[in-house]
Amino acid sequence: MWPYLDRAICATAKNIAKPIIDEQTPQYKIQSVEFETFTLGTIPPTFQGMKVYTTDDKELIMEPSIKWAGNPNIIIAVTAYGLKATIQVLDLQVFGIPRITLKPLVGIFPCFASIFVSLMNKPHVDFGLKLLGVDLMAIPGLYRFVQELIKDQVANMYLWPQALEVQIMDPEQALKRPLGILDVTVVKAVKLQRKDLLGKSDPYVKLNLREEKVAFKKTTVKRSNLNPEWNEEFSFVIKDPATQVLELRVYDWDQVGTHEEMGLNVVPLKDLTPDEPKVLTLVLLKTLNPNDPQNDKPRGQLVIELVYKPFKEDEMLDDIDDSGMMEKAPEGTPAGGGLLVIIVHEAQDLEGKYHTNPHVRLLFKGEERKTKRIKKNRDPRWDEEFQFRLEEPPTNDRLHVEVYSTSSRIGLLHSKESLGHVSINLVDVVHNRRVNEKYQLIDSRNGRVQIELQWRT
Repeated sequence: MWPYLDRAICATAKNIAKPIIDEQTPQYKIQSVEFETFTLGTIPPTFQGMKVYTTDDKELIMEPSIKWAGNPNIIIAVTAYGLKATIQVLDLQVFGIPRITLKPLVGIFPCFASIFVSLMNKPHVDFGLKLLGVDLMAIPGLYRFVQELIKDQVANMYLWPQALEVQIMDPEQALKRPLGILDVTVVKAVKLQRKDLLGKSDPYVKLNLREEKVAFKKTTVKRSNLNPEWNEEFSFVIKDPATQVLELRVYDWDQVGTHEEMGLNVVPLKDLTPDEPKVLTLVLLKTLNPNDPQNDKPRGQLVIELVYKPFKEDEMLDDIDDSGMMEKAPEGTPAGGGLLVIIVHEAQDLEGKYHTNPHVRLLFKGEERKTKRIKKNRDPRWDEEFQFRLEEPPTNDRLHVEVYSTSSRIGLLHSKESLGHVSINLVDVVHNRRVNEKYQLIDSRNGRVQIELQWRT
């Protein structure tokens, strides 16, 4: 972990040091202080022991004894009176006992919302300084002055009970439990405005909960249609119906370049009556600014049906823990990780240029898995399961899915062709434990593939 911690610690240290330096430099007539190089080197610190405290609060408190004699490379450029001097920090030693508190503890990865770091006593800090190749610490009295100044500065900021807080996720959102399910049916769009030069558009709809870190959902693409009908259903887990907002955006699909937005609108969930289906006809807008004159231009309408279904008390999920509906990971699964299960169910409306004998290729973390090949079928069904045992949740990973068609005819020039592909962000399955969706295939007219993802712990 040290190479990654090195970068994170250096970035945090720069952010902490910059305002302190900027505040002090004017009184010394210094024009600027810049970090030219900042790395803590290749030698990680060692832990000589650890105290752990348990409390009645949702928190974990640790006090490790840290000793570190590192090989950092820290070069600072100081500019004053038009002259530039370069100072190098080397031979750094730090001994100290920090208190590290992880809180509040929550039921979704990484299982805590914030990190608080305090010092239980003044740390021992020792290092060398070189200016233009000259050892500054050889100057009488400077060594002790610099050491004590740094100790005092650090201790004044972070000596217990003062703490440096690093927020990992919004604690209010992290502590909220799922309260219900929002079912959305995208029915149709009416009188969309053409975007293509030939007077046609290929519309589809993206749906997501605003300001939520979950993957968006989208409908299939309807080719050359300004009044498309979808009647496609989607579901979202709802944690705060009083504040959450459903956002819908209509796009014109384009095989080359970015897909152009045709209009958008939003639905605040507080406007819905629980368990009561509601059909809405939304006027598509350019922006959500009510005073934007561009919203006066007609862009069409989007018809949707919504129903918010609150959980009953005995159905209430604890941080989307649907372990009762899903198998647990097998024995031997890493404690901090889990089992990623990928089930390739089926595909619809596949269309090959030369042949349509589809199979699905999965690519994840450099590993490749394939389904069986089905001959001459535009709507194949596989129902094949693949498993990946992981050391940690795949929060920042993607699954690449590609549908191929192959022909066994000897001498055929185009024996293999792609029928479409999609890249799936796995953060959604880590948070929700299970996702079962149909994905619109990129570079395909109307092709879709249904993939079920499970994260078992």
